[in-house]
Amino acid sequence: MTHSNTTPRLFVPEPLAEGMEIAATPAQAHYLGTVMRQAAGAPLRLFNGQDGEWAARLAAIRKDRATFAVERQTRPQAPEPDLWLVFAPLKRDATDLVVEKATELGASAILPVFTERTNTARLNLDRLRAIATEAAEQCERLTLPRMADPQRLTDLLAAWPPDRPLHAALERAEAPPPRGTDSPAALLIGPEGGFTPTEATMLGRLPFVRPISLGPRILRAETAAIAGLALLLAPA
Repeated sequence: MTHSNTTPRLFVPEPLAEGMEIAATPAQAHYLGTVMRQAAGAPLRLFNGQDGEWAARLAAIRKDRATFAVERQTRPQAPEPDLWLVFAPLKRDATDLVVEKATELGASAILPVFTERTNTARLNLDRLRAIATEAAEQCERLTLPRMADPQRLTDLLAAWPPDRPLHAALERAEAPPPRGTDSPAALLIGPEGGFTPTEATMLGRLPFVRPISLGPRILRAETAAIAGLALLLAPA
């Protein structure tokens, strides 16, 4: 939850239309009342990923309860890039950073995968969804990225849609840098330590995989994710 120009901007899952009243979550009510010290009548901005952005008012607030009164649409829903980020989970802070920055940059889906060298065995998806929500509120994005359940890399590749190119960042690869694309695509970032030879060979045999290079230096995985997304999301 965040604010810009002093007006709090919040994600809500409910449909948005003029005249609707929406109940806040307890966390939103606490944020508005305790953190932001907002009173009834205060302006808000709401979005739900489908109906654009709407001006609203804080109709009522008391402790951990609040109600939003929806007034008018201020931004229509618009098409957004269709770029997935597939990445091997890292240590907690680094994973949090990847999710936050992927959301800010515009990734449409975030797909954690377990590779042979992945060091993290568990992910708190509720926490990561909360990080993505706050990042979307902060950066004025109109949608949230889809957060997929983690799965093994081999399982992901076996079910991969063949018409979606998978740009795989491979260390020391004789490969071109990624270029901006307007078409559905995905970026694959491996774990610290990179892909194993077996995984690299498997990736090289798949027709939808496109090896890319992110430059001559060995990047940390979180840096590679941010750089790769920025390049692929640049205007084509």
